[in-house]
Formats: sequence, structure tokens, C-alpha cells
Amino acid sequence: MASGTPQQSSQMAEETPGFLDALLHDFPAPLSLESPLPWKVPGTALSQEEVEGELAEMAMGFLASRNAPPLLASCLAHEAVSQLLQTDLSEFKMLPRQEEEEDHDKEEEKAPVTLLDAEGLARTFFNQLWEVCSQWQKQVPLTAQVPQRQWLVSIHAIRNTRRKMEDRHVCLPAFNQLFGLPDPVGRAYFAVFDGHGGVDAARYAAVHVHASAARQPELPTDPAGALRQAFRHTDEMFLWRAKRESGTTGVCALVAGKTLHVAWLGDSQVILVQQGQVVKLMEPHRPERQDERERIEALGGFVCHMDCWRVNGTLAVSRAIGDISQKPYVSGEADAASRELTGSEDYLLLACDGFFDVVPHQDVAGLIQSHLVRQQGSGLHVAEELVAAARERGSHDNITVMLQEEKSECQGSGLPRPAPAGDTPALASLVPSSLEHLGRGSSEQPRTHLLEKSDSEAVFQSCLCFISAKGKLLLQCY
Repeated sequence: MASGTPQQSSQMAEETPGFLDALLHDFPAPLSLESPLPWKVPGTALSQEEVEGELAEMAMGFLASRNAPPLLASCLAHEAVSQLLQTDLSEFKMLPRQEEEEDHDKEEEKAPVTLLDAEGLARTFFNQLWEVCSQWQKQVPLTAQVPQRQWLVSIHAIRNTRRKMEDRHVCLPAFNQLFGLPDPVGRAYFAVFDGHGGVDAARYAAVHVHASAARQPELPTDPAGALRQAFRHTDEMFLWRAKRESGTTGVCALVAGKTLHVAWLGDSQVILVQQGQVVKLMEPHRPERQDERERIEALGGFVCHMDCWRVNGTLAVSRAIGDISQKPYVSGEADAASRELTGSEDYLLLACDGFFDVVPHQDVAGLIQSHLVRQQGSGLHVAEELVAAARERGSHDNITVMLQEEKSECQGSGLPRPAPAGDTPALASLVPSSLEHLGRGSSEQPRTHLLEKSDSEAVFQSCLCFISAKGKLLLQCY
């Protein structure tokens, strides 16, 4: 990603002191052992492989709740995570509990995994983040790269008639900044994960797939291969710790420069709308596919029809992260594809099966166009409109739709334009101190928020977000 102009770097420098002053006013000192943590800790233990993804998620969520300028949030999170990972973490090593030792004795021998105390690590990490903020309050580094492209993304996700919401999604325009990638190729990452049997696997994938992809050595030369490996690695990590029978399908898109790379497991899908026509990018993994059926049967499993086609009479998908009792029949091996972007693309759409099971690909472009005509060109609620169309057509499943505009200069778009730079200060007064209430069935009136995070938790919201030329991500939640 090309470095930002001196003006853009100076704008970051101008925004940073106010945010850091407010943060350090509320947190004037590092946390003591008795102080409550400002974020939720993911369980009691983390493996060393999980640390980077989990800490980055904690930092981005916390900084977003404090209304951090998004570029600053990504840079602070990266700096704090990288500094902590350079320290000796042996003080957080946990001794295995007796029941864990007995469980592992019953299993075939595995390579030893070092587990770290999650709460102690989270507390130390907050203090590391506090230290970085203190240092930057005195002298703001001006080396950060500023995203040059505007990303306009409309997102809507609902529980629908299901008892629980098990979908998660990720919108990460500042991919390079969060992971400190120094090469000049701009990258943005978008993903939808559709959990089943609980939310554990979907939440885990939403935290770790992109973190794993960022550390794959082939990312610069073979991004699609890096995404495949990231899915495989995430599945392996989750299976190691999985005690519940949860799993998740997933689809992700990585835009790297002028190339689109997609990877998927299961029946969550991604399509491209180009000049008003739908372009198919992938073939979902379903048990009824001939090649999937043959793979499953060759392993000793079977595919049967019980209200729909199922693997061994249980799952309706043939590939997924998790589902430990159905491995290897339900594979964790993702497929991937790449496509050069010409500038004639209109939209990229990612959605779970709650949408695509009832809305055919060929209907998508028409639904989008009809919405834009009715709304006089405004695409603010286009994802919400697509979700509503799925419900009207009989979907009872969780539904998540993410629509990302592909017009590089935002020409001819129905999605709203970025606000003028002069409007930005007025937005700050509308931002709540916490994001916890967002999308939880709230009846609050629409408001505009400054936000950037790997947004996998606020799952009932309708969003439109974009990064302005200043590098600010504006997100309208309804």
C-alpha cells in the first residue's frame, strides 16, 4: 500500500493527541492486579499461536469503543501486539490440569502445546497498549501508511427466527496497518462465517483466519494459497481446543492491489456484480456435489437425504472449520480462486446460506438496482433490503449480507458518498462511549459512529462504512 501523503500523515498527527489525551485521562495509570479488565477475555488459556489474533481483536474492539481514529487504532494495536510478542511470555505458562492430562492420555499422542494464562496476558497487554499510548502522546510516529482507496461496505445481519445468532462477519479495510505489512500492495479483507452447533467456531474463525493469513509466507506471491492455508491452520487450532460440537462455514475476500482473492469452506458464498451481471466466483461445498460425495465415501462416510443432503446423516455441509466428530468427512480444506479487477466491477457480495438458499444469484443485481431506484440512488439500506428479500422468500436461518462496492473512485455508485472532511468533527459528538448496545435489538434512533474493528460481535446491525481520503472510517449503524 502506498504511503500516505505528507498532508494525510499530518492529519493523523492532528487527530492523535486529542484521542490519546482523553484515553489517558480515563486511564491515568496501568492496570493494577485488582483493576477490572476493560475487555472480555476469550477463555482461561491461549496457545502461543492464538495470541496475536486474540490480542489484536481485544485492542481493536477496545479502541473502537473509545472512538479511536481507525488508522490510529490499527497502528496502536499493531505496535502494542508486536512489542508484547517480543517479550518473554514464560511467566504466563500454565500447568496442565489433571483432567486435561487424562483427556490427552486417551487420545493419540500430540505435539505438546504451550498454554498461556489468558487473563494475566490480557492484563499485561492492556498495560503494554497503555505504554504505547503514553509514548505516542509525547511523540506521534509519522511512519504509518494511509489507505488510499475508499471502501464502501453495506452490512446487515439478523438472527431471524433462530434461537441464537451464530453468524459472524469481518470488515477490515486497514489490513496492512493492523499487521504491520510493509510492502506497497494495498490490502483489505472481508469475511462472513456461518456457525452451527454454537457460535464458538464462527467467533474463532472471525478472529484467527485473517491473522493467520497475514503471517503466511506466501501472502505476497500467492494470496489465494495464503487464504487456503489460513483456513487449514485455523481449523487445526480450533480442533485442538474444541470440546463442543460446533463448526462454521466461511467465505472471505482479500483485495490485494488490483486482484481479488477469495477462499471458502462450505456453503457461504461470494459473488461479483460486473456491469449489472452476476459473475460466479466459486462453487459451494455441499454433500450432493459429485466430487464431495465421492471424497466422503472414499473415506468411509456416506451421504444421505434427510430433508436435505447430509454427511453421515448429520451436517448439510461437506466442509467446515470445527465439527470435530465429523472429521475427516467434513473437511477443513478450503478452496480458493483469484480474479483480476478491471475497474468495471460494481459490487462484491458475501453472504451466508440463509441468504443464498432462497435468493438465486441471478436475482441479486436486480434486487440491488430496484432498491437504488426506489431510494433515489441511496444505497444506505441495500444490505438490509437484501436480507428482507431473503426473509420474504422464506428464510428462517440467520442471515448475514455484506455488500462491498468495487468502484475504485466511487463513480456511479448508489452507496452514499463520504462526508466532507469538514463534517468529521461534528460526528464525534454523536459517538457513544461504548459499542456494546449496538445492534442488540435496540430501538434507538440512527446515529453515526466513528469505528474500525474486526467487526464480528455486533451482529444485528445494519451498517454502511467507508474510509475517507483522510483515512477515517465512518460507520452508520441503524
